[in-house]
Amino acid sequence: MKKFAYAASLVLLTGAVAGVSQSAIAQSAPASGAPAAAPAPAPAALTANVTLASQYRYRGIMQTNNKPAIQGGFDYAIPGGVLPEGFYIGNWNSSISWLSDSNSNVSAPIEMDFYGGYKTEIIKDVPIDVGVLQYYYPGSYPDGFTRPHTTEGYAQIGYGPVTFKYSHAFSNLFGTPDSHHSQYFDLSGNFDTGFWGLTLNLHAGYQQVPHQTVRASYADWKVGVTKDFGNGWAASLAYIDTNASRAFYTNTRGNYMGKATALLSITKTFQ
Repeated sequence: MKKFAYAASLVLLTGAVAGVSQSAIAQSAPASGAPAAAPAPAPAALTANVTLASQYRYRGIMQTNNKPAIQGGFDYAIPGGVLPEGFYIGNWNSSISWLSDSNSNVSAPIEMDFYGGYKTEIIKDVPIDVGVLQYYYPGSYPDGFTRPHTTEGYAQIGYGPVTFKYSHAFSNLFGTPDSHHSQYFDLSGNFDTGFWGLTLNLHAGYQQVPHQTVRASYADWKVGVTKDFGNGWAASLAYIDTNASRAFYTNTRGNYMGKATALLSITKTFQ
């Protein structure tokens, strides 16, 4: 999903944010009758991840011109007592090429995402997650080149294996002029197949980009499977496709950035 200024895409997100781990602490009043000590705050949960992928797609759009990508980041659940339990921050990074693919004078080979938010359950088994995400692309740009840095807010609600997420751009979207208030709608589900530890991954999304003379809005979808091998290792295989406009999403190398593809990735999570 990046590159709307030149046809591209980048998110989201992202991997899932780690929850705060909780440990029960037994308390008893001292024999002296002094008040019991206050419960210790829940410990912070820090997780990190590294992924090797056959390519990087974001919201269905090519980010590495069909080349492999290396990705990684961390999630930190802020311990209760510092803030109310449920707040988190995180960072995720990936190699990219879509900016230089669009303009050979650009040197910006890395995407860096910074986010923070709050997760809780409004009712039992109905989690919500709200936050802000900053996409940042360090590098060198020629004079007059519109910077692709983007700020989005998001809100997500889940039930069982299904989640719905809404993202709203407070800035121009990945450098596309006059694209403030772009919106992305994401309906996803991850279902245990009961076979060989495989999880079925389904996704349908719609990227709405306003005020463009050429159609920039499009739908994307994904069907995939994930295998958890234990000890933090997992592998995923997915089919990804879009109906993105060729007129808008073809880069200067002549590659259509929204074409169907298969994507293989291997991830190691540390905690």
